[in-house]
Amino acid sequence: MIRTAAVVGTGLIGTSAGLALSRRGVHVHLLDTDESAARVAAARGAGSVGPPDGPDGPVDLAVLAVPPGAVARVLAQQQHRGLARAYTDVASVKAPTALAVAHGTPQPRSFVGGHPMAGSERSGPLAARADLFEDRPWILTPGPETCPGALNRVLAAVSLCGAVPVVMDPHTHDRTVALVSHAPHLVASLMAARLADASGEAIRLAGRGIRDVIRVAGGDPGLWTDIVRANAPAIVEILEALTKDLEALTRALHALEVSPGTEGAEDALASLGELLARGRDGWAAVHRPGGAGTVGAVTLTVPLAGRPGEVDRLLHAAEESGIGAQDIRLSWSGASTELSASLAASRITAESVRRRLADDGWRVSVATAP
Repeated sequence: MIRTAAVVGTGLIGTSAGLALSRRGVHVHLLDTDESAARVAAARGAGSVGPPDGPDGPVDLAVLAVPPGAVARVLAQQQHRGLARAYTDVASVKAPTALAVAHGTPQPRSFVGGHPMAGSERSGPLAARADLFEDRPWILTPGPETCPGALNRVLAAVSLCGAVPVVMDPHTHDRTVALVSHAPHLVASLMAARLADASGEAIRLAGRGIRDVIRVAGGDPGLWTDIVRANAPAIVEILEALTKDLEALTRALHALEVSPGTEGAEDALASLGELLARGRDGWAAVHRPGGAGTVGAVTLTVPLAGRPGEVDRLLHAAEESGIGAQDIRLSWSGASTELSASLAASRITAESVRRRLADDGWRVSVATAP
């Protein structure tokens, strides 16, 4: 159990952590080199801004919400100060930090690496939300020297924030987030850069598709420069594989342009179709976790009375819960009079979806695949 905490760095993640902990009764102290950011976070209810040297006496836990390259330095400063009994961070790169902490901080036993898998293309305390971490994975990377007391305090904080703790090796973490976060951010930025000098007519035609593709490119360039620098080796592997796919795609498109109707064009069309099919498979792996062959899938079944507008209302409620129309199946039983909707979800998200639908008045039953 933690009763007091300190958040060092009051950007999106730090302020969101302060909001989540404060609403669960934890007394949170806010520290930031940018005093105005700390005061904005305090005004939003994330905690209180104390003296520059921090609170009197150590708090139970300090959350270091600073860029990856600053974690070890800030940790050493706060440990010398005696800010907390245990420390964690929220940076999205873990292996370099683990090495720096092990060899460059006075008390590596009191530190647990952490990374909540939640965020936004927006930044700063005004973008923070108390529910940002709810039902989201929160990766922890304790080292062999980590003491049980520190790990327990961090686990308590993760629970208070409503997140799901996942313990990983730092190197495994960095390779994983390179694939699902860091490389996609760079690809989105590259595509967004193509639009920087686009004509006004082209921008006016930009719809939801392109906005979805480039959404994360709105992140803070300074922060992302630090993230990419820290995880460059893992990101390079992803981008090199992507480069091969792009080269194959480019060759296929050139063949279609230069030799239409030939055997080479047919091969190019087959290559293009294979690439698009692989893309569809990857999309399904993320968006349809309850599809066939997925271990640990959960099906939520909602009975419908067949009233006008009822299906549309369910579709809207499901979308608000993170379930798209492609993950919903309607079925009839009896003499085609009993209608029900089956929603596919993962084990991680199913309970959150069930609660949100129940709050909207839907009667939901849950079945878990073996």
